[in-house]
Amino acid sequence: MATIKRMEGKRGISYKITVHHGYDSEYRKIRHYKTWKVPDGWSEKRAEKEVQKIALTFEQEVQSGFQLDNKQTFSEYANYVIDLKERTGTKHTTIRFYRYLMERITPAIGHLKLADIRPQHLNAFYKTLMEKGIRTSAKRTHTKINLGDYLTEHHITREKLAEQAGISHTTVTSACRGQQIQLDKADKIAAALGEKTEDLFAFEENIAPLSNKTVKEYHRFIRVVLAQAEKEMLVSFNAAAKAQPPKVKKAKVNYFQPDEIAAILEALETEPLKWRTITHLLIVTGCRRGEIMGMKWEKVDWRHRKIKIDTNLLYTKEQGIYEDTTKTENVRYITLPEETMQLLRQFQIEQQKLRLINGDRWQDTGFIFTQDNGKPMFPDSIGSWLNGFSKRHGLPHINPHAFRHTVASVLIANGLDIVTVSKQLGHTKVSTTDDYYAHIIEEEKANASECIADVMLRRKKA
Repeated sequence: MATIKRMEGKRGISYKITVHHGYDSEYRKIRHYKTWKVPDGWSEKRAEKEVQKIALTFEQEVQSGFQLDNKQTFSEYANYVIDLKERTGTKHTTIRFYRYLMERITPAIGHLKLADIRPQHLNAFYKTLMEKGIRTSAKRTHTKINLGDYLTEHHITREKLAEQAGISHTTVTSACRGQQIQLDKADKIAAALGEKTEDLFAFEENIAPLSNKTVKEYHRFIRVVLAQAEKEMLVSFNAAAKAQPPKVKKAKVNYFQPDEIAAILEALETEPLKWRTITHLLIVTGCRRGEIMGMKWEKVDWRHRKIKIDTNLLYTKEQGIYEDTTKTENVRYITLPEETMQLLRQFQIEQQKLRLINGDRWQDTGFIFTQDNGKPMFPDSIGSWLNGFSKRHGLPHINPHAFRHTVASVLIANGLDIVTVSKQLGHTKVSTTDDYYAHIIEEEKANASECIADVMLRRKKA
């Protein structure tokens, strides 16, 4: 049974609740404590009645195995969870993203005690993220000049600039595309090139609120942290499960029409063999760009025209280019058309010639697609090349992922079952494919209905 001790101090009246439960290694009773401060203006009778309720609840929680943590803050526990996830094999990109989210979470709710967090605290945080001016702490810039042309003119590669500026290759690529980057990154690029920042970049202040999708990412992470606390019996419930994050509208799936694919294939005929092969594989496999860059010669089954997809090539500033499992950690085999196999054979011969030309400079990494010295390519170089390719040939902007959606739409349109489509794309669950391509599936169901009507109801009389 809980014992209650009334205490008076400079800050008013409080009660110390003690519950004995279990014994330690020396057979001494283990004591659990909770302190409750009486709100200002409460009568003694009301306070005593309330503390009895609190004591009963606390005793039930202790006996059920809950030992509510009244000291540890959300920030402290969240960092513990991130470290735990990292130790137990969560992907590096996910860990990196969690740490990025903590930059906004810490000043907002990081100081709150873990057991004190309520849904209203989280709802207020989400509301703040959706207010104008939330981004003003980080000014953004974009190039005033064509940085890609500047680098070509001065014989500087993007990799070399990234290394000299101490920033990621992705940031350099974004700058070359004219996309927004942070001001401090622009300063580093300008310094590495021996130029003034204002000569290369235009400045702007983005006061737009975060998107609903981004706010939902904060909510998901907070829910992960509190779910772990609930699992470890540090809180009695997951406050995030009861909070109300903003709703996110499903993005429209972007895919190419047959005439657009035909135009792309025609334009590819004048491009280097390596990039023709890369784009060809994107078109026929539906693989993610990291999976394309992670392909190795040893994974090609020449006899059965198959390729094993089990590697995802990634890049982060901390680790550089590195190999990982596929996004969903599954392994799949994709059968390739004979046209694709012919391209791969041609490219293998070309790569062998490049290897002889480079001599000792060549590093044998086994990757199908490499830099001129045999090292693996930066995964985001696919997007950079396709961007330039579309401009050279007057084609609409080409997003590498659109090829993936195109493969899915073609397979569905040609009557392949959803399980087969899911395996081709490498989804963990069939429900993911079903949900993502629901509108295409519904369109084909409507077509099927019309087909039945044509055969059964609309037969022309002889």
